[in-house]
Amino acid sequence: MHFKAIIFDMDGTLINSVDDIADSMNHVLKQNHLPVHQVNDYISWIGDGLKNLVINALPQNFRQDTFILKCLEEMKFVYSEMWMNKTQLYPGISEMLTLLRDLKIKLAVLSNKQHNFTQLIADKLLAEWNFDFVMGSREGFARKPDPTSALEIARLLNLDPSFILYVGDSSTDIKTAINAGMYPVGVSWGYRSVDSLIESGAKYIINKPTELLSIL
Repeated sequence: MHFKAIIFDMDGTLINSVDDIADSMNHVLKQNHLPVHQVNDYISWIGDGLKNLVINALPQNFRQDTFILKCLEEMKFVYSEMWMNKTQLYPGISEMLTLLRDLKIKLAVLSNKQHNFTQLIADKLLAEWNFDFVMGSREGFARKPDPTSALEIARLLNLDPSFILYVGDSSTDIKTAINAGMYPVGVSWGYRSVDSLIESGAKYIINKPTELLSIL
């Protein structure tokens, strides 16, 4: 067995969270008497941090800094109240994580979602598997595809990056893996196309979660 640890992206990889994100942001938009968006719009905006999602959701003529920050704070509050209405693990994730734990594979999460939300969701939906580390977007740390946080996890696990699989649904995740010297694996069930994953450098695409074990 070559790989000793796996770092997972969260949204679009382990959990399907887009409905709650869309509902929360649409709630903020309605509060401010602005037009709302379809879920498919939000799918294209997920993965680059909450502030950028808010900016994308706002009409062009409402993207002044003060109004963006106002809506961002409103979104944080609303999402903290609504995040678990529809969010759930993708089918097969539970089985996969149990099998990985049985094999003594170390597990971590690295997300561009705000750190406190990442930990909150992990505590609710991933607690059964006792992840070694869960990290989201933090002040003072560049977001993915910058490799800093991925390499921090490798250091904390006391592993060379070459012994770590990085699994995600977006080109951002694939680029993070490559930048960190980890093995990039794409998932076909997430928010981005398989073609975009392959073009970004994914070395392997899995179509269902348990296929991940065949790489180990």
